[in-house]
Amino acid sequence: MDEPRALNLRILVVFTAIIVVICSAMPRIAQPQSYHAFADRRSLLGISNFGDVVSNLPFAVIGIWGLVFLLRSGSSAKSRLFIDRREIWPYLFAFGGLLLTAFGSSFYHLAPDNARLVWDRLPMTITFMSLVAAVIAERISPKLGLWLLPILILTGFASVLQWDWTETMGTGDLRFYIGVQAYAALVILLSLFLPRRYTRGSDFGLVLGFYALAKVLELLDRQIYAVFQVVSGHTLKHIAAAAAGFCILRMLRKRKPVATTSPTFSWQAAAD
Repeated sequence: MDEPRALNLRILVVFTAIIVVICSAMPRIAQPQSYHAFADRRSLLGISNFGDVVSNLPFAVIGIWGLVFLLRSGSSAKSRLFIDRREIWPYLFAFGGLLLTAFGSSFYHLAPDNARLVWDRLPMTITFMSLVAAVIAERISPKLGLWLLPILILTGFASVLQWDWTETMGTGDLRFYIGVQAYAALVILLSLFLPRRYTRGSDFGLVLGFYALAKVLELLDRQIYAVFQVVSGHTLKHIAAAAAGFCILRMLRKRKPVATTSPTFSWQAAAD
């Protein structure tokens, strides 16, 4: 492994250790039952909570679109989508996670409760952790990214199952799950400042922007619905999160391998 990528690996290891320590030191975070009381409970066409259910459709559209694009491009001998063809795998899982999120989130929103929330969160962790693997593959080593892909996805699953288990024990604790989400977001943020092998690396900034917007809209669910009486913040959250997925697809469609990679770590690498 060359020196720039070795440095990237050391930075990632230290960063991971810091996140683990912070999450371990935090007090227990319970899942409030009020979380399931979404603002827009209207039914339409026989579908309960219509807005929050149907707004999951963009996840399915982006997920299928991304999978078709990757499979078609990956099967072409002339494709320059990836320098190393192994790099396709984290993105296949990321878009597969988006597709599964459409089903899991729709299932949850039909009758929101903790039991169904598990099936909403599990597929989301596939997408989060697959993007972490993609960053590792592109910024450090394709071999390492591919090796870590199943480990990262299983870690995401474990965070959801651990929360569910603590709920059954009456001591619900979201720290692990929140840590997984925060870790994925911060690794993507960190990638903006690491030497890259492809153009349009700054598009990950748009992904983070839409993710942050989705979180804000989720928190303002009731306020937005109270103002407009047409759409709720949670419904808009789904659309913003799907837009983050579209940014990933758009990045893959438009980017190209860079001619050279910067020989040293640079905090100015965020600019194409």
